[in-house]
Formats: sequence, structure tokens, C-alpha cells
Amino acid sequence: MATSHFQQFLHDATSPAPDTDCPLGPDCLYGLYTSWCLLQGLTPEPDASFRAGMRRCRVNIHRSRPRMKGRAAADYILSSYPYAG
Repeated sequence: MATSHFQQFLHDATSPAPDTDCPLGPDCLYGLYTSWCLLQGLTPEPDASFRAGMRRCRVNIHRSRPRMKGRAAADYILSSYPYAG
């Protein structure tokens, strides 16, 4: 079976963190996804499609406890950091 780009996103940009005190919430997970897409040269799916894709990947975006990793994590952190210029 072919890997969906949502599965590839989960593999490249997240790792399970069941013991973390700071899991990614739905909005942050979508932000990480958009950063990953931009780095891959892909157009991000709309939020509703992203949520449906996560359900197909058996990820409950409200209860899963992922941690971000990789280049997408760095991009997301830097792009969401408030500018104090």
C-alpha cells in the first residue's frame, strides 16, 4: 500500500511522546503540517482535510501526544515565534 503524504508527515515531523507534559494540540499539529508541506514543496490541505487525513491514519488530534521533530519543527518554531522588532 502506498504511503499517504499524511503518513509521511507523521513519520518525518512527529514522534510519539506518551509521557510529555506538553503535547501538540490540534492547531499546533496543523501548523507543523503546513511547515512540513512548505519544506516538501507541497500545498497544504485545508484544516478539515488534514483532520480527516489524521483520522485515516488513526491519529486522534485531541488525544494523541505527539512531539515535533526534524526540519519542520525548526521551521514551525521559528515562524510562530513572535517578532519583537
